[in-house]
Amino acid sequence: MVETKSYRIAAIDRALSVLEILSERGELGITEMAGELGMTKSLVFRVLQTLEARGYVVKDAVNAHYGLGYRAWHIGDEAAKQRGLLAAAEPSLEALRDQFNENVNLLVRDGLNTLVVATRESRHSMRLYAKAGRHGPLHAGGGSMVLLAYAPAQVREETLAGSLKQYTAETITDPVKLESRLGQITMHGHHITRDDLDLGAFSIAAPIFGAGSDVLAAISVAGPVTRLNEVVQNEILAGVLKAAGQISLALGFPEKSAV
Repeated sequence: MVETKSYRIAAIDRALSVLEILSERGELGITEMAGELGMTKSLVFRVLQTLEARGYVVKDAVNAHYGLGYRAWHIGDEAAKQRGLLAAAEPSLEALRDQFNENVNLLVRDGLNTLVVATRESRHSMRLYAKAGRHGPLHAGGGSMVLLAYAPAQVREETLAGSLKQYTAETITDPVKLESRLGQITMHGHHITRDDLDLGAFSIAAPIFGAGSDVLAAISVAGPVTRLNEVVQNEILAGVLKAAGQISLALGFPEKSAV
């Protein structure tokens, strides 16, 4: 009998097994995963540490359970594109970029950071840097602060208690002022900001809701403040709110509740 040579890499095989069980079972602890996968707890811990460092899993600070991170979601999105956030958002991303010719960004929360999962770039020669896969802070930027405003209480508390980096003179680094601004965002259902993350830039953002009424993402239009006036700002805000409502409906958010 001819022996077939295996080219499987054990470490990758174990990492994929961890990702697969998390996708099937949701959040799990190390002990439970070790028992399910037939691995030692120390081995599962090392695999999780590697995956967490790369953003493929996230750890719940309260119960120490692990779940899939948005890197895993981003990689697997092509397989679920017909039903996923990107599929629902793509027409709106294109429409907003074509209507206003500014950068359009789709962001999700990744732990205590934001992650840009899709962009449509302005066709202007002068435009902002935009790239899918870019991480950013939660306390500065249009879409970022929308995500923070609608985040679970624990995320807001941890962010407010942490080090609030100052990116420009307009960045809010006072926890009391930041908490007040977050309340205004949830009250009005959108956020308009200038110069707080990138000097000379504006961002107009709104939340995207899912079927369970949780905020899944934020959509924003961003560009240089030199191209923004009151009329343009109002037009962009109306467009962003309409797009957020349409995407939310596509994701199962009740029609009577959508913008």
